[in-house]
This record gives sequence, structure tokens and C-alpha cells, in this order.
Amino acid sequence: MDSQVLVALGLSLIGGLSTSIGALLVVLNQVPNMKMLGLLQGFAGGLMLSISFFDLAHNAMNSIGFLRGNVWFFAGVIFFGIVSSLIPEPVLAPSSDAKSKKINGDDDGKDLMKKHRRQVLFSGIITAVGISLHNFPEGMAVFLGSIKGLRVGLNLALAIALHNIPEGLAVALPVYFATQSKWKAFKIATLSGFAEPLGVIIVAYLFPSSLNPEVLEGLLGSVGGVMAFLTLHELLPLAFDYAGQKQAVKAVFFGMAFMSASLYFLELSLPEDMSL
Repeated sequence: MDSQVLVALGLSLIGGLSTSIGALLVVLNQVPNMKMLGLLQGFAGGLMLSISFFDLAHNAMNSIGFLRGNVWFFAGVIFFGIVSSLIPEPVLAPSSDAKSKKINGDDDGKDLMKKHRRQVLFSGIITAVGISLHNFPEGMAVFLGSIKGLRVGLNLALAIALHNIPEGLAVALPVYFATQSKWKAFKIATLSGFAEPLGVIIVAYLFPSSLNPEVLEGLLGSVGGVMAFLTLHELLPLAFDYAGQKQAVKAVFFGMAFMSASLYFLELSLPEDMSL
């Protein structure tokens, strides 16, 4: 393997494995109550919406034009809308019913809580998929940055590492809540970070020779559409149910602001002719 690829792989691991730090922040604390879970799900939704609209879709429209960027974006929305219709989801009664049944000591209350945990686990897996799709082009950026020089690649990897910590938290939290397993939460959050070195490997061996840059930008725009659909379809309903609409909306905008600031500082670390 080329030494340049090895350096880029090492740098991408610095960025990708920082999701483990976010996971540690979750597993070192107690499992949150339902309201806190809803707030953090709203925060995770804000992270993903910001990535989708202000990063992936925005870059696609700037690179390949407004019309084609939108076509790719909504192709991702339609594609995953069809996929999600084929995925069975647990049907839950309102959370207030769950509380009342728990107070009454019914077995139904326990069954309902199990269903809530299954839905939360499903949202955690969905978040992990979305974050992995976002981490993939970051790995590509680290590789391209390391070609320009070790200092550029290292600065970019460290910036990505800081920006990936809340992503690891967003993945680990629902998994920990649903499974009560610190190891599973840590493992899934860590695995979502491995998309970055995978991005390095793919761009190193495929991108220079066979992948049209415009097609790549279009595919990333589609990823933005997928992430937007996942957020609105999976994360936000859960946040509204557990934290209440007003509080969940505040958490969403806080997550968007946090990720937007993170993307801004990440952009500052890039060379002028590169962008995520």
C-alpha cells in the first residue's frame, strides 16, 4: 500500500475514532429519562439536518448547479422513502399511556416500554447510518488534504475529530437507552466512524481513475436527501413524543447551530480549493 495512503488512513482514523469519545460521554453516565432522551434525539436531528442542508446539498448545488443538485437531493429523498416503506416499524401507543400503565403495574406497561426501546434502537441505527454516510466524504477530504501536505491533512483530521464527538454521542445515546448495554452503544458509535478510513481507501483506488467528480457531488447530494428524510421521518417524531413539541424544536435548532458552527470551523481548516 502506498505510504501516502497509509498516512491518510492514519489521519482519517484520528477523525473517525473520535466518535468513540462521544460514545464514552454517554456510557460513563446513567441512562437518561424519556424527556432527556427526546431532547437529545432532537439535538441529533438538528445535527443531521444541518449536515444535510448546509453541507451536502449546499455543496452539490454549488458544484453541479441548482437544478441538478436539487434533482440529486430529491432522488435521495424518494429512494429512501421507498426503502423505509419496506422496513417494518414497531407501532407504539402514546407515551402518556405507557406512563399510566407503568404506574398501574400492568404487564402491558412493560410490553409497551419494550416497544419504546425497540423504536429508540431503530432510530439509533438510522442515526448511525446517516452519520456514516456523512463521515465517508470526510475521509475523502482527509486523503485529498494529505496529498497537499502532512500539515494540511493533520489540521483537517483534528478539525474533523472535534466535529465528530457530538455525532458519536448522537449514535450511542439511543442505542444505550434501548439495549442498556454500554458495550453495544460504544461499538456502534465507533463503527460509524470507520466510514472515514473506508472513504480514504475508496477514493485512493477508485476516485482518480473512474469516478466523475460531478457524479460524486450528485451522490453526496443524494446522501443529504436521505439524511433529511431519516431525520424528519424517524428522529423528530420520537423527539416530539418524548420531550414535547416546543422543547424538541428548541433542541433541533440548538443541534443545527452547533453543527453549523462546527462545519464553519472545519471549512476554515480546508485549503481554498477544497470543501467537504
